[in-house]
Amino acid sequence: MANVSSSNGLEKRPRLRFPGFDEPWKAEKLSDFAERVTRKNTNNETSLPLTISSKDGLVDQISYFNKTVASKNMSGYYLLKNGEYAYNKSYSVGYDFGSVKRLDRYDMGALSTLYICFALKKHDSDFIKAYFDSLKWYREIYMISAEGARNHGLLNVPTDEFFDTKHYIPQDLTEQRKIANFMIVLERRIVAQQSLVDNLKKYKRGVFEAVFSQKLRLVPTELQKPWKQYKLSDFATRVTRKNGNQTDIPLTISAQYGLIDQRDFFSKMVASTDMSGYYLLQKGEFAYNRSTSNEYPFGSIKRLELYPMGAVSTLYLCFAIKEEVVNSDLAKWYFESSQWYKGINNICAEGARNHGLLNVPTDGFFNTVHTLPSDPNEQLAVVDYLSNIQKKYEAAQRCLQAIENLRSGLLQQLFI
Repeated sequence: MANVSSSNGLEKRPRLRFPGFDEPWKAEKLSDFAERVTRKNTNNETSLPLTISSKDGLVDQISYFNKTVASKNMSGYYLLKNGEYAYNKSYSVGYDFGSVKRLDRYDMGALSTLYICFALKKHDSDFIKAYFDSLKWYREIYMISAEGARNHGLLNVPTDEFFDTKHYIPQDLTEQRKIANFMIVLERRIVAQQSLVDNLKKYKRGVFEAVFSQKLRLVPTELQKPWKQYKLSDFATRVTRKNGNQTDIPLTISAQYGLIDQRDFFSKMVASTDMSGYYLLQKGEFAYNRSTSNEYPFGSIKRLELYPMGAVSTLYLCFAIKEEVVNSDLAKWYFESSQWYKGINNICAEGARNHGLLNVPTDGFFNTVHTLPSDPNEQLAVVDYLSNIQKKYEAAQRCLQAIENLRSGLLQQLFI
């Protein structure tokens, strides 16, 4: 492939092209190469409720949300078949004008009539799928969507105008196929790397559980000493210092990234404009987020590592580790296991929530009991072993990110 051309008057060519192709791409309305799908699931041909994930495409709601958010009676839903497309007008981070995805995983599925569905009349379907992944079509949606106007939380994109949007397509099917095949190879590489990351994550979690349940000991038998039961207050001190105006970084807890700037994670700030009353967390200190998720049923505890300091809501419980008692790295890895859940389970009122958080009393939290190695040598052995596993996992994640970045860059250059 080579950088060959861009625009020449009314002629349009992509910036990056396979050798042997130089013809300009032709502008076509969506209605020129696709027709709307409005067939209903009248006879309940499928019981599979679909949703669109920007990352994973059209997926089963039950697998994606761990529940169905669709109506119990889906006879009025659209019936989408394998190879057909759906446009979700709902925006998300990185997908400001929604997403168009092809149904690949299942033979058929049911979709809310809030989606706009269509089937191709011509062109290579794998090429069109990659084209919609490029988001080059956003310029057209931007022109037809009423600014700020939303219906059911969706962009106000009229169906007839959606099918009137203009798209640049190469007319040579051989070129379409070459581009499609190239992107398929990249997709398969991403899938393989994602599988490696997922397997390493499972392995890591299994090892962490084995270590902190003492099923796996990392010192010779003759050197093993009994682990000790500590109250959290024995090895941690609560942090309640207020921010004042010392930092303007609003922190939130991410399962993947730990304590991270809200503006990077949400692409916006959800904290109060005035953070003077927030807690000031310093690098190396911990915060407990009592909000639950599928991955963290009792909330999550993370250490601040990315910034010298940051501000967190007073809804968080913050603490610093007493290094003379427990190694801070050991505490970090311990809180990545589920062994500390037992203490939280014993003190939180079942089903009770405050501000959407588990009702965990502060004094009860610091009185939770944790079983940890008291021998400094065993603490260091655990830290070294688990740190090496974490490094392998992070290396696999970086490789995945690099391939995804390559794909994103190529999508911008291979399409118009």
